[in-house]
Formats: sequence, C-alpha cells, structure tokens
Amino acid sequence: MKHSLFIKSLCATGILLPQISCTGEKKIQTDPEKPNIIFILADDMGYGDLSCYGNEYVQTPNIDHLAETGTRFNQCYAGSGISSPSRCALMTGRNTGNTRIRDNMCTAGGIAGIKVNPDGDSTIVRRANLLPQDTTIATVLSAAGYRTCLVNKWHLDGYDKGASPNHRGFDEFYGWTISTVHSNSPYYYPYYRFHGDSLINIPENANGRHGIHNNDLSTNDAIAFIQRNQHNPFFLYLAYDAPHEPYNIDQTAWYDGQETWTPDTKRYASLITHMDAAIGRLLDELDKLNLRENTLIIFASDNGAAVQAPIKLLNCNAGFKGRKGMLYEGGIRVPFIVNQPGTVPIQTLNNLIYFPDMMPTLAALAGGTNYLPQQLNGMDISPLFYGQQIDTDNRLLYWEFPGKQRAARKGDWKCVTIKPDTPLELYNLKEDPQETTNLAEKYPEMVKEFDAEMQKMHVPTPYWPQPGEEF
Repeated sequence: MKHSLFIKSLCATGILLPQISCTGEKKIQTDPEKPNIIFILADDMGYGDLSCYGNEYVQTPNIDHLAETGTRFNQCYAGSGISSPSRCALMTGRNTGNTRIRDNMCTAGGIAGIKVNPDGDSTIVRRANLLPQDTTIATVLSAAGYRTCLVNKWHLDGYDKGASPNHRGFDEFYGWTISTVHSNSPYYYPYYRFHGDSLINIPENANGRHGIHNNDLSTNDAIAFIQRNQHNPFFLYLAYDAPHEPYNIDQTAWYDGQETWTPDTKRYASLITHMDAAIGRLLDELDKLNLRENTLIIFASDNGAAVQAPIKLLNCNAGFKGRKGMLYEGGIRVPFIVNQPGTVPIQTLNNLIYFPDMMPTLAALAGGTNYLPQQLNGMDISPLFYGQQIDTDNRLLYWEFPGKQRAARKGDWKCVTIKPDTPLELYNLKEDPQETTNLAEKYPEMVKEFDAEMQKMHVPTPYWPQPGEEF
C-alpha cells in the first residue's frame, strides 16, 4: 500500500522511476514489490455458510484460518443478487444502475442462445455480454504489469464467443463459458473445458465418469498458473462453481454422520468443504514457493444462497431476509475476507463495502490507478486492508434488476423493493438487520430522498428498456 501511494505521488509530480510507467504504456519490467493478488469467489454461497461467519455445521478450516489471521468484513455487499450482474459489477467497478450486464437475461438486444435448465430442459433466452470497450480489472492490472488469469466461471460472455475472458483483459483463461453450452456440462465433472479459445477434453471425465471434480480441476489450473508466474506479479481470479446447484459431488464423508440430513443437504455442505480443502491446497503451494507473504488473498461469494439450498436447516443466509435473486440482505450481503501475512492486520470491520469497490482498490494495490476508466461507482478501500480507517458509509450503495427490483443503502438505512411498481420499504439495518420492520410510513421524507438518489443512479440501457426511456 505504501509503495503504491509513493508511486502515485511520483506520478503526480512528474518524477518517474526506471521501472514505473505513469503514461498508460505497458511495462517492460515488473516491480518486485507489488503484491500478487488472488481473488477467490464462491458461487451462491450464503453469508452464514462459513464457520467464521457463525455456521454451526459446515466445516471450512482453511477459509476460517484466513479470517482468523486477516481482516473479516461484516458488511460487504455483492454486485447483485445473481451471478452475471454481480460479476459484472465486480469486474467493471460499476453498480447495476449503469453497468453493462444488469440481470442474467436481457429483455432486448443482446444475443439469443440456449439456456440448459437443471432438469435438462432448455429454453431460448437473450443475454448481454461485456463489449471490447468495457474496461475490466484484468485490463487495468495487465496494463500495470501484472500477468492475469481467470480460472473457471466467467459468466460475462453471454452468447458471444468473442467475449471470453482472454478477450476482455485476461492473459490466460481456463474454464467454461455460457456461449458454448456443453462446456459446463455436467456441472461438476466436466468433459469439456476451455483453455483460452481452445475447447479441450478432460479424459478423467470421459463417458460420464466422475474422475476429477471441478473444484480440484480449477485448483490444479490455478496452481499451474502460479507456478509459471512465480517470478512475476500476477492477478488470479479463481471463480469456483461451489456450491451452486445442482449439488453434485461424490465425496460426502464429512457429513455422513448427519443422519437426519437429506442427500442434497450433505452434498451442499460437502461442496463448500471440498472447495475449502482445495483452497488449503492452493495456500500450501504458495508456502512451498515462498510466495505467501507477498500474496494478497481475498475471498467472497457472488450472492446469497439459492432457494434450492438448505437455508433454514444450515442457516445459510445467517437469518437475513431473502435469498439469491432478491435485493434483501439474504440475497446481496456476502462474506469478504482479506489476508496477507505480516501485512494485513487481524481485525473485524463493519465498514460498508461492495463489489464495485474492487476495481479502484486492486488498481491502487497494483500501482495502476492511471489506467482506471472514468465514472466508477466504487471507491478505493485498500487503506482498510492495512489498519487505516476511511469513511465508506457516507455514500449511496445501489442495486437494481431493471424494472423489477431496486435497493440502496446509506449509513444505517436501506430502501428496497423486490416487486415492480410497489412502494419502497425502509429499514434501519443497525437496529433491524433482518429487515422485519418497514419504517417507510414513519419516515416518508427519507424515502423520498432515497428515491431521488436512486433514480439518479439509474442510467437507461437498450438491453433492459423501460417505458419512456431514451438511449
């Protein structure tokens, strides 16, 4: 952090160092003082699914250790209540009021394609995708001299084969895309997988065999990338599928003693524990390569637990109202852990942060702020990672599913509606984090102020056109 701030001051005064570019040109040499950055993202894992966030059943010793020896955030929000818009907010630094992708499917424009449902049926839908002019975290960090890689789930390509990660800023990509339907089927024991633009086969899973689980396959790809780039600063975005349904894992021995659990409940918990074990293997490799102290690790989930999850039994969403697909707390509040031994202090923070903060934050860590695009909705929260306090609460955090739901939080207060054309609800989350008492009638002026600010956050989009809007 100190190093990036020092570089920033040099750029501002026009003083340049031999290995530092402040002009936007890609560096020829890399700076050994820059931290490696690994962002690990779970899929549909609830705020309460980790032991370190209060879960009494699911075993997550490696993730817990990251929290116990680093910084844990209690009030982090995903970019949305579902996958594609949440990941788009993460990658672009913009909230769903003005980012490219605001829902999994769009109502106009985009590209039509086949969506395979969990029951095996398929439907024709339209999806938006990131365009070449959309700056991603990978674009910024690559310009700052980092080697960048995405492993596993992208979900921002829609049905455009040219919108895969390796065409949107990432130097390397190993995983699956929406644009090629069979590249993510079967979900956890895939036979097809992309290496860049090449669709390869996984022989262990040929003919329907369950030879290697995707958690392990993704971790192998991540470790191989780290090994190849151990002498360069790197950014690894490791986006696991777990514990997204369908809950498919053969190894459930961790929970065989839970005789009252359904098979799906055991598999759900096992997907999380298996992912945790895979993360432990990744951490061991960093130790072997002597990279652990120079590697910043962030762990989060893309949204809350889904309706198919054992939400009540396992308390997946920690008692919060709602679930995946909703803008109540259960759909958008997620775990967020930051760890770097000897650098990130052991602390628990209540600052309000959300996914659009990641682009300016990682840019600051990488010395890449000069490459940031304009009109970001996030802020640089990196001082919080190093024991400094900054004000993150006196701003409006905003979410929307165009024409369906919208929500905003500022300080202790949150306005939300999850149905079209229904009044905004108002909650004091400090006193009522479960959103049980709607205070809209008591504080109508506050609701009006929220409404006005929320309308300013919304920028019309041709992918989700609303009546009377122009583009």
